[in-house]
Amino acid sequence: MEKINQIAQSINTFVWGPPLLILLVGTGIYLSFRLGFLQVFKLPLALKYLFSEDPETKDMQAEGDISAFASVCTALSATIGTGNIVGVATAIRLGGPGALFWMWMAAFFGMATKYAEALLAVKYRVVDENGQMSGGPMYYIERGLKNKFLAKCFAIFGIGVAFFGIGTFAQVNSITSAVNIAFKVPVVVTGVILTICVAMVTLGGIKSISKVSEFIVPFMAVSYILGTVVILIMNASQLPATVALILKSAFTPTAAAGGFAGSTVALALKSGVSRGVFSNESGLGSAPIAAAAAKTKSCVRQGLVQMTGTFFDTILVCSMTGITLVLTGMWNNPNVEGAAATTAAFRAGLPGIPMVGELIVTVGLIFFAFTTILGWNYYGERCTEYLFGVKGINIYKYIFIALVAIGPFLKLNLIWTIADIVNGLMAIPNLIAIIGLSGVIASETKKYFEDIKKEDKNKQTVGM
Repeated sequence: MEKINQIAQSINTFVWGPPLLILLVGTGIYLSFRLGFLQVFKLPLALKYLFSEDPETKDMQAEGDISAFASVCTALSATIGTGNIVGVATAIRLGGPGALFWMWMAAFFGMATKYAEALLAVKYRVVDENGQMSGGPMYYIERGLKNKFLAKCFAIFGIGVAFFGIGTFAQVNSITSAVNIAFKVPVVVTGVILTICVAMVTLGGIKSISKVSEFIVPFMAVSYILGTVVILIMNASQLPATVALILKSAFTPTAAAGGFAGSTVALALKSGVSRGVFSNESGLGSAPIAAAAAKTKSCVRQGLVQMTGTFFDTILVCSMTGITLVLTGMWNNPNVEGAAATTAAFRAGLPGIPMVGELIVTVGLIFFAFTTILGWNYYGERCTEYLFGVKGINIYKYIFIALVAIGPFLKLNLIWTIADIVNGLMAIPNLIAIIGLSGVIASETKKYFEDIKKEDKNKQTVGM
């Protein structure tokens, strides 16, 4: 078994090595230039679209199962998870405060990638035998890139991540452990309740998942951000030095201190980029599966809406965690790591009310992890439908629920390693498709904004 673990770890190191990270970030950089840094100049428009109904869908039956806002919440339910609390702490512990800066850079360019993959998902989506929308990398790889082999590879990897990775074991363990530590509830009890809750929501399909996500995701994200804002206000005098340390550490080696072993610029960059990509999933191909379910008549409009997901996940939520860790000094505390480091940071940041800080982190971790399970259940379901048709969906759901039930009792390192491998492998066929279809992305984008300009000119002419 030890030998198998070593082989799997070597494969994981290779898959998540420099080539994939360069491909992920490089795709974002390429798209940013080709689309005229759309993530900067069109972000206000994207935020406007997020909170407003598409006028083209008001008076007609628009294709899609859920609203554009619900599709973003569903995607965010899968991305805002343990990575925003545990992953950020791990990245900064390994790469130093500078890792947070490189996390920002990965998110900045990742917004262009998220826009592109969501655009393609809506453009090439189809209606399945149950009348539900199906879309995502497997469809734009097959219908756009004309490559069924890569499409099937993506779907297989997607099911693997849903079953053995982000979708079940990692989240279930996080929830049961957090509840046991904070509230002394036995793991078995939490596991049973969690399984029942997952079954009740997921068996209802995308509409049920999106309704729960629409409620939990905004509420928990806002609560978590407000908690960190209070900490920043209470420690405002230390904020300039904190920001300066983050920026300095991004470009100069960080010396060893406390429980921190020291870091080079290369290690800070790798830690920040890999954790940023892992958190917001830009380029991995998961979010466009949710985007394809949106009620919209414009692939560009939905691409802009979906792009905001990376902004909220990393630029806002991950930043709040990272700044709090650096500001309180808990990023290099030798006595805590992972979720414990973030909890300690919130306690230190709220010295008069430490239990409130602990509660924010614990409750945030529980609900973020729960919604991640829901989001990945849907992603795996759509991958299953692509490979086996609608007849495979119920079988998939029952297996998924069974895996959630046994998740609290599994402590196999090999499973985590395999999960990381299939997660990384998902990105390869997706990125090949995005680059191969970049001409389609650019032309659709150009046409959309040209049409908007024509409409504005016509309105001005009529008004004169």
